[in-house]
Amino acid sequence: MKIRCAIIDDEFLARQYLKDYVSKIPFLELKGDFNSPLKVFDLLNSNEIDLLFLDISMPDISGLDFIKSLDKQPFIILTTAYREYALDGYELNVTDYLLKPFPFERFLKAVNKVMNLMELKFKIDKSSDSASPKAQILDDYLVIRADRKYYKIDYNDLIYIQGQKAYVTFYTIRQQITALVSLRELEEKLPSDRFIRIHKSFIVAIKKIQALEGNSIVIGSKYLPIGKNYRKIVDGVFGLKE
Repeated sequence: MKIRCAIIDDEFLARQYLKDYVSKIPFLELKGDFNSPLKVFDLLNSNEIDLLFLDISMPDISGLDFIKSLDKQPFIILTTAYREYALDGYELNVTDYLLKPFPFERFLKAVNKVMNLMELKFKIDKSSDSASPKAQILDDYLVIRADRKYYKIDYNDLIYIQGQKAYVTFYTIRQQITALVSLRELEEKLPSDRFIRIHKSFIVAIKKIQALEGNSIVIGSKYLPIGKNYRKIVDGVFGLKE
């Protein structure tokens, strides 16, 4: 499977930097590099792009505003020198966020994430039972189907759940599992005394939360964003009141 990609960055050296990385990965097919998001519309409208490497700070239109303008969004990996935009990226459902300058290993990890999601979609589309499989929510664990297997995930092992488009990734102590499951369904059915939704893209295990810092919660080395509509819920976990 090939991933057709494009690079959008107003800095020439940044584009060359990314082109070199792309050339090292056999399953990436570069369709072009552009100094403005406005120059890639034709490729997007003709469905020739699966993945965009997108800078945020650009003169014509910012990367974030460009994403908001899209009717149909491909996979997007943000590439920027500004850490403060990370939470905005989560709000816009980007696949990953790379902070410049980033090493090849980090780039490869982000690209592999896209490949895994594309392969999952391909398998589901080809499957005869492609209707969204439901998660079985039981007393102490849940059961999901992914990769033609059924996975049993104990609540004690589950750290957080991330939703992206139609897919959900379960992050556990031992592994990551991506499946076609509704995040809303999980929010409604998971035990509310053990899990809370903190963002439109995240459900977390209450016991795994270690700290509250600004508009993020800390779980291990991860900083997960708190959506405005979920702030009161998170504050409640820490016994905070208005």
